Amino acid sequence: MQPAYSVILFTTASGAGYGLLSAMAYFAAANLAPSDRWFGLTGFVIAFGLITVGLLASTFHLGHPERAWRAFSQWRTSWLSREGIVAVATYIPALVFAWGWVIEGDNGGAWRTFGMLAAGLAFLTVYCTSKIYSTLPTVRAWFNRYTMYGYIAFAAWTGMLWFNFIAHVFGAHRPEIGLAFAIAGSAVWFIKRKYWIQIDTAPTWVSPETAVGLGNLGKVRLLAAPSTQETYIQREMGFQVARKHATRLRIIAFFAYSVVPMVLGLTTMTTSKWIAVPASFLAVLSGMAGTVIERWLFFAEAKHVAALYYGAEDS
Repeated sequence: MQPAYSVILFTTASGAGYGLLSAMAYFAAANLAPSDRWFGLTGFVIAFGLITVGLLASTFHLGHPERAWRAFSQWRTSWLSREGIVAVATYIPALVFAWGWVIEGDNGGAWRTFGMLAAGLAFLTVYCTSKIYSTLPTVRAWFNRYTMYGYIAFAAWTGMLWFNFIAHVFGAHRPEIGLAFAIAGSAVWFIKRKYWIQIDTAPTWVSPETAVGLGNLGKVRLLAAPSTQETYIQREMGFQVARKHATRLRIIAFFAYSVVPMVLGLTTMTTSKWIAVPASFLAVLSGMAGTVIERWLFFAEAKHVAALYYGAEDS
């Protein structure tokens, strides 16, 4: 599939924003986050900024961005529509939670309830995003449970990277934050590894032979191209990345989103603030960059069955 940079930005940025918003809500609910106004303001500015930039970026992938509002009407059948509705709904409890933390200087009590509601809606938004892809049987690389797990895991991981950084900045880091950091990092490593194994080893269920129903006669091959010029389907669904390049990019992505942030994060848990703050920020930069590469591969390595019509060997 052709990697769409607007969608890559959307899923990376908004996922991190929803993850950070959820981390703030969970740690506040557990009385592990300070009620300091500046702590809250910093976290919410970053979270809302990432979410809003991501959602706005998603509209640029539409043929007519000015008609984006119409997507909300298809919630009965479209995961994209459900995603949009839940994404907008998340702002309401999130803003109330932000008001309590930043303006009232309190992240407990009733404010905490709004925070948990916002975290729940944030989870649902990421879940809906993942279902847009994981419910497509025409794309073998996406049609598996690890697609959904991966989107949720990366949102939690990048959100924890940001929360870990903010906690170091305000001197509010605690062992519990380090534990959550390690769990999120381990989860994203495990799930993405399982995803790559899945798409590398799972047998294709559609071949040129089964597509035309002539498999009993032997190998089917393309005698002539179906069109003389490149079509929309070829541009959007016929993109291919060489195996050697994909392997190299997987290694780079793995070290960027997992190894480097994990090492930086865990080795600065007990160091001084002057070391922990820049190191944790480098972990954020590395993790976000690695996620962008991972998300590019998510699209580039996916094959649509429509490519069989244009001579692809498998889907």
